[in-house]
Amino acid sequence: MRPRGWRAWTGLILIVLLLGTVLLVGDDFAPEPTPLPGPPQDAPRVVVAMGDSTMSGEGAGDYEKGTDGEDGDWCHRSPHASIHHMELISIDRTYNLACSGAPSPQVGLGDVEQYTEPSQAEQLAPIAARDRVAAVVVASGANDEPAFSHVLNSCVEAWTGRGDPCGKTVGPEWAERVDKMVPKLERALSDIREVMANAGYDLGDYQLIVQSYAAPIGTDVARGLQDLSGCPFRSEDLRWVEETAVPVLTAGVRRAAARVNARFLDLSRAGTGHEACSSERDPDCEWFRRLAVEWDDLQHEDRATHALQESFHPNALGHEQFGRCLGEFLNTPDRAAACLAGEDGNLHAASSPGP
Repeated sequence: MRPRGWRAWTGLILIVLLLGTVLLVGDDFAPEPTPLPGPPQDAPRVVVAMGDSTMSGEGAGDYEKGTDGEDGDWCHRSPHASIHHMELISIDRTYNLACSGAPSPQVGLGDVEQYTEPSQAEQLAPIAARDRVAAVVVASGANDEPAFSHVLNSCVEAWTGRGDPCGKTVGPEWAERVDKMVPKLERALSDIREVMANAGYDLGDYQLIVQSYAAPIGTDVARGLQDLSGCPFRSEDLRWVEETAVPVLTAGVRRAAARVNARFLDLSRAGTGHEACSSERDPDCEWFRRLAVEWDDLQHEDRATHALQESFHPNALGHEQFGRCLGEFLNTPDRAAACLAGEDGNLHAASSPGP
């Protein structure tokens, strides 16, 4: 029914005006979205390490209580890990969330566990809320499809005569394995970005560093050490690991870093001249463990399967050198760098093309 007469039309106009006023007033007093908290300004500045054995400190010894097999936790986090060797004046503390053997999905968000430990990205969240995270350093990917440690085991088995050279059995599919790894690592890195964003960090508030893997063995094995006393690998497999496996893996990690706009640190040549079994007379100048057996662990059923876990990982000296290079890189504006030995014999961050 339509309104009749001027009184009815006047009344209708007044109702419309009142509704408009109410709507305008409602807009003025509508609650604004709660802004995300920003990174704590006055909190301690920290750097957080995430990833697998090369970051946790595997091979460096003196593992933190609770990470050396207790209740099934074999993450092997060491106080000698590279993250604790950076020389950064403005950093108050370093955190190590890395876990030996961790695949990329455990580094990212989700339900994947590694040695009883939950998502590393979830562990990062309270740190980012409490402290001011200046950088997150990640080493991951080798425990996905590449399964690098298992590949080295197959190389050792080939030396014993229980199979063909690993370069021939794994080599033809190695690039494909690395290609399948890349999206998993990218997803984990994106999850770290998400955690930091949810804590109120903009991209410019922190650095995300992705580092690759160093070759633990090379072709220059010292005389008498190419056996169970040190490095039981066939010469062709030593060559394949150094010249193909590690470079291809490095290229895959670099691609994942580029996809999330992270900085990239190339460690593929960091151990050149200091690989396991590279010195006949002075093993202390090597930066990687040789074939290492924890003989006491072999006497205990719950530890026996981990008795070789430290083999061909960076030792304490290696972690110290990698940490030195990482610290140098963090102090530069370079998008990418490679850890290379300088004239002083130590590793330094040499600028390289970005990822």
